Amino acid sequence: MDDIIHKLVRRFKTNDPFVIAKGLNVLVRHAELDPGTRGFYYRRLRRRFIVIHNGLSEEWQRVVCAHELGHDRLHSGLSQFWIDEHTFFNMGKYERQANIFAVKLLTHSIERQSGETREAYLLRCGVPKQLHNLEM
Repeated sequence: MDDIIHKLVRRFKTNDPFVIAKGLNVLVRHAELDPGTRGFYYRRLRRRFIVIHNGLSEEWQRVVCAHELGHDRLHSGLSQFWIDEHTFFNMGKYERQANIFAVKLLTHSIERQSGETREAYLLRCGVPKQLHNLEM
C-alpha cells in the first residue's frame, strides 16, 4: 500500500485525492445520497466512478475521495459503499484497508512537527478524528 501511494504522489506531484482521481481517469461526481452513505466507488462499462455525498464538508469530501481511491487501487474488482454504520464500527477488511489508504494518502509528504501530537498532526493533514484510532 505504501508503495502504491508513493508512486501516485510522485506521478501526480500531489497527495490531493481529487487531482489523483482525475489523473487516473476516475470520474468524481457529487450527489445527494441516503443518510449514512458518504460515498461509493463503482465500475460500469470499464469506466470508474467515485460518488461523494454533496452535503459533506470539504474536509470529509477529501477523505471520502481518498477512501474511494483506496478501493480503486486496492480492490478494483469490487464496488464498495462507504456506509457509516459499517465504517467505524465492525469494519470489514476492505473498508479498513480503504480507511488506512485514505489516512496514508492525506498524510503523505507532510512532516510531523517537533513536539506535535499525533492527533494535532492528523488534524493538520485533514484527517477527521473518527479515523485517528486506526492502527497502521
